[in-house]
Amino acid sequence: MSTEVLRCQDLLFGWRDSPVLKLESLCVAAGERVFLGGPSGSGKSSLLALIAGLVLPQEGCITVAGQDLASLSAAGRDRWRARHLGIIFQQFNLVPYLSGLDNVLLAAALSGIGRASGRERALALAERLELSEALLARKAIELSVGQQQRVAAVRAMVAEPALLIADEPTSALDDRRRDHFMTLLLRESERQNSAVLFVSHDQRLAAHFDRHLDLPTLNGAAPCSGD
Repeated sequence: MSTEVLRCQDLLFGWRDSPVLKLESLCVAAGERVFLGGPSGSGKSSLLALIAGLVLPQEGCITVAGQDLASLSAAGRDRWRARHLGIIFQQFNLVPYLSGLDNVLLAAALSGIGRASGRERALALAERLELSEALLARKAIELSVGQQQRVAAVRAMVAEPALLIADEPTSALDDRRRDHFMTLLLRESERQNSAVLFVSHDQRLAAHFDRHLDLPTLNGAAPCSGD
């Protein structure tokens, strides 16, 4: 039986006295690639924030890579996140005045990887994601959307995380660039044996994944006005 890298059990999370998520169970196995679909307002971003330890549920348990997140302090969750979790945000969240490489090296340093080793990992990973060293030398703000997206993927994967979570990372791309990015991302996650939880409203992407889940079906809470 595959080792679980993520288990969410009996979750209840609300905001301003309104339930946002009521989730009985969600599990992801090591190396598994899971697509989680749902429209805006279905709780996708709230669920990712819980899995990342950015917020804690009012009830229930979240275990990621064997760690019960509620047992850690806020600072402890920050340290844990840097070492064990990769996140690709919808808006990428790169530091605009740093080069692409320095954005990656910052994440590597926070995960405990030395600068020389981090640089070696970053350049090798960037090459596999079709980013040249010359492109990485540019400031993030000077890169195209597609290039920024791949830098964000390198940053998320440089520490070879047990779990990679992605929040609508292809929403700004055209169909050709979207499909190409998916191929590169999933190929590299398989090489690293990183599990992937990919959240999107775009059901066309579901075919890339081992398992497809529908958050509105899983979520027992009433629909909310925001995600």
